[in-house]
Amino acid sequence: MSDKIDNGMIEYVGILAKLEFGDAEKEKIRLDMEKMLDYVDMLNELDTADVEPLVQVIDTGNVFREDEITNPDDREAMLANAPEKKDGQYVVPHTFD
Repeated sequence: MSDKIDNGMIEYVGILAKLEFGDAEKEKIRLDMEKMLDYVDMLNELDTADVEPLVQVIDTGNVFREDEITNPDDREAMLANAPEKKDGQYVVPHTFD
């Protein structure tokens, strides 16, 4: 077995993910996790001192629109379909005694 990933680590990840793994699955998962860690180690070897951090991949502006009220609250219209109302409020069944 590797020094990086052991069965305890795989079982812990399984607990977090609420999954159960068989022995064959654990071995495949261990190999996959080791490949991922090896790739991260390879990336850590790169010299990124002169690389500017990437904030956005494409150049876009603000795509949000201003909030505009298109249907103002009309209490009487909203209460018109209520099966039962009292003092301008909906009457609903009691949930607690």
